[in-house]
Amino acid sequence: MRDSSRSSRGAARLPRRSLLALTVAAPLSAAAAPASAATASIGGERLARDGVQVRGATGLPKKLTARSWLVADCETGEVLAAYRAHQRLAPASTLKMLFADTVLKKFDRTERHTVTDADLAGVPAGSSLVGIRPGITYTVEQLWQGVFLRSGNDAVHVLAHMNGGIEKTVAEMQAKAEDLQALDTHVVSPDGFDHRGQLSSAYDLTLFARHGLKDADFRSYCATRTADFPAGGRKTLQIQNTDRLLTGAWGVRTYEGLIGVKNGYTTNAGNTFTGAATRGGRTLLVTVMHPGSGGNAVYEETAALLDWGFAHGSSAQAVGTLVEPLSEGGASASPTPARRTARAAAGAPGAAAAGPSTWRLLEGAAGTAALLAGGVFALRRRRAAAGADSGGRHRR
Repeated sequence: MRDSSRSSRGAARLPRRSLLALTVAAPLSAAAAPASAATASIGGERLARDGVQVRGATGLPKKLTARSWLVADCETGEVLAAYRAHQRLAPASTLKMLFADTVLKKFDRTERHTVTDADLAGVPAGSSLVGIRPGITYTVEQLWQGVFLRSGNDAVHVLAHMNGGIEKTVAEMQAKAEDLQALDTHVVSPDGFDHRGQLSSAYDLTLFARHGLKDADFRSYCATRTADFPAGGRKTLQIQNTDRLLTGAWGVRTYEGLIGVKNGYTTNAGNTFTGAATRGGRTLLVTVMHPGSGGNAVYEETAALLDWGFAHGSSAQAVGTLVEPLSEGGASASPTPARRTARAAAGAPGAAAAGPSTWRLLEGAAGTAALLAGGVFALRRRRAAAGADSGGRHRR
């Protein structure tokens, strides 16, 4: 559903110097890229295989349509079952988990910031918005509520500008992904909006969620169902979390024990979701990417995998592991030369940081960019078909 009473913000015009600075190393499709053979070193070689990976347990849901999924124990990091865990797909707003992992601890939640036009200048048209307005002063806590509850790209851009700008934030997010050993991830923008070459995987998104849930603020924000948000003057409006397993919206039953974490949708990416739930003292993580049908399928398949994990996970033998961050003593799963070649094809972090907005496409649109002689690009946009459950292009 399109953010209520929020209009789309016009896409920023690309400056000539940014166009000429573009790298041509990005993949031709932002929708998907195959997992590299070298990902066998990340989390275990079984996670790089095709087909469902499970050992010692039965009863997996039979009607899973997702292009990739993963079930893991949050505490131990054991991967209990997976399907194409390293398949590189467009992440949509689930990438905001990495944004939070990177930026959340930089500002005290009580810090106040008065938004300027410049803070919002680059918010892409068609974005999901929480409704931030120039001239209004927000606390950092309110901005993060806008990110987690409404998946507001406007809130992301304000926080990114507070962090020193979009380019700096993208570079830091890519560095954070490297530290977390999320080597399937290539960051082009901090908000998850569709961009050429912006990719992640079920494995990497689960790493982002697990790392984030160690932080009390991250955990609190992603578990918040509703909040009062400034609307100018003394007025406020109530915003509700778009995670349907948390709120029970749109006919989805709330999931017992759910503690977050992040959902996403674009026409290009389809639906993505990483959820975490605790039962009987055990916390499980499930990531589901791009189920075959729209609407509630991503939540239904997540719930089914969580049910399986709680019912059968204790008998499952690990088929892999969620690696630990390098900065926290994790053993390095250094990419092989083949892996480094695959990552170079996606675009180096430095190249992405040099101009993330230059690959901007309308989220969910079938926009294409063509390189012309002399380094001049022509950007052409088409309207996207209506989303599975809304008329908007960008979804959470």
